[in-house]
Amino acid sequence: MMNIMHAMASKGQPEPTFKALAELVDKTIGVKLFTTLVIDRERDVVRRNYSNMPEAYPISGEKPRVKDRWADIVEGQHQTFVLNSYEEIKATFPDHELIRSLGCESCINIPVTINGQVIGTLNCLHDAGYYTQERIEAANALILPGAAAFLLHEKYGQGA
Repeated sequence: MMNIMHAMASKGQPEPTFKALAELVDKTIGVKLFTTLVIDRERDVVRRNYSNMPEAYPISGEKPRVKDRWADIVEGQHQTFVLNSYEEIKATFPDHELIRSLGCESCINIPVTINGQVIGTLNCLHDAGYYTQERIEAANALILPGAAAFLLHEKYGQGA
């Protein structure tokens, strides 16, 4: 397992850093499906820039930004968004069937904020009821390495 510092020093950014981040997320809070989304305010979309399951959730998949409860909590309040049941996921995400087919029925979306603005999110999905208060609090340790990955993505794109 490569740590974030060694990954950041590697060539071919940002891929090594995102892979190390995925390993850190799994070690810190546990994850089945891990994706990251960058917020593109200019085009008013969110775009996936990393996925540990690229067959199901390909990199560069994008969707329009929506002004909903998720946006209010994550982008507006800069707070972590948590759903711990399939019913909550179904009511929130249109891709709920795909999420469930991957064995996931809970999620935590961790906002990465730089210079007063959420630039993206770390999206972690797992079994129903998985994201306990203890895991939610532990997720705060992932924000700084997540910010490093997003900044490397901004500088180097999908790989250099």
